Amino acid sequence: MPATADTTTRRRTDAHSLARLHREHGKALQGFLLGLTFGDRHRAEDLLQETLFRAWKHPEALESGAHASPRPWLYTVARRVAIDARRARLARPAEVGPDGLEHSPADEDRTERSAAVLDVREALRSLSSDHRAVLLQIYFHGASVCEAAEALGVPAGTVKSRTHYALRAQCSVR
Repeated sequence: MPATADTTTRRRTDAHSLARLHREHGKALQGFLLGLTFGDRHRAEDLLQETLFRAWKHPEALESGAHASPRPWLYTVARRVAIDARRARLARPAEVGPDGLEHSPADEDRTERSAAVLDVREALRSLSSDHRAVLLQIYFHGASVCEAAEALGVPAGTVKSRTHYALRAQCSVR
């Protein structure tokens, strides 16, 4: 099986060179990243570690000789890492700390609603079929008086009076 880029071992920056990079450029990069993170020291440290990780992964960039110092390359990488981290944070929903939970709306208590549904069902059962049919058309199907009259095959005046007496009957039961 031929060796591919995925199966071959890549060369990495040695530990002494990486320690030297950190010693010579770490403080300057840290200050630069503090500015990019608006003074967030922890985030700046994370970004510095990511920058040095990329230096470890790409020794060819440090040894190219294109620059007298690796600092320009490190600053470019650090800036790009900071931009990528910011974009990743903005793509996710904002994190909420424990203080934010105190101001969140409470879960809806469905007990009252369940009891009301049971009361409505019981009230409908106690009505005559004519009164129940009128209330179902008007309140549950959202029909107008004329639409309910047409659906039930009765005059509009009958729908109005049945609605009135059905609601009145329920008020006297309570």
